[in-house]
Amino acid sequence: MRIFTIGYEGATQAELIAALHAARVEILADIRAVPLSRRPGFSKNVLANGLCDAGIDYVGLKALGTPTEGREAARRGDHATLARVYAGQLELPDAMAQGAQLLALAAERRTALLCFEREPAGCHRSLLIEALMPEATVTHLFP
Repeated sequence: MRIFTIGYEGATQAELIAALHAARVEILADIRAVPLSRRPGFSKNVLANGLCDAGIDYVGLKALGTPTEGREAARRGDHATLARVYAGQLELPDAMAQGAQLLALAAERRTALLCFEREPAGCHRSLLIEALMPEATVTHLFP
């Protein structure tokens, strides 16, 4: 399995879409617990519309997002707390169901995981991949 990740920190929607097109991504899996953004073009509906216009499908998987405590830990650079909180999140029924949905999508189509943080090591994207698809070939867009 191959999976892509992308963080939109510091990017415009046009730059994000260009990077997805360059990687031939077919579907963007938004794994933010709160799919809203102060950055223009990145709130759920606006982003989904922009992706649709570009021929890329959008799926929101909020249950795979990070709870508030985990987001606060990530902002502090406390990766241990982020990992602990996120591991608990992935044990919830909704997260397990959406994790299975993500695996099915990624097995059939070129899929990218979206979150805010540009650097994947400081984001739950890497934790999700490690937990759900440890054998996947991972390409981080906007490294």
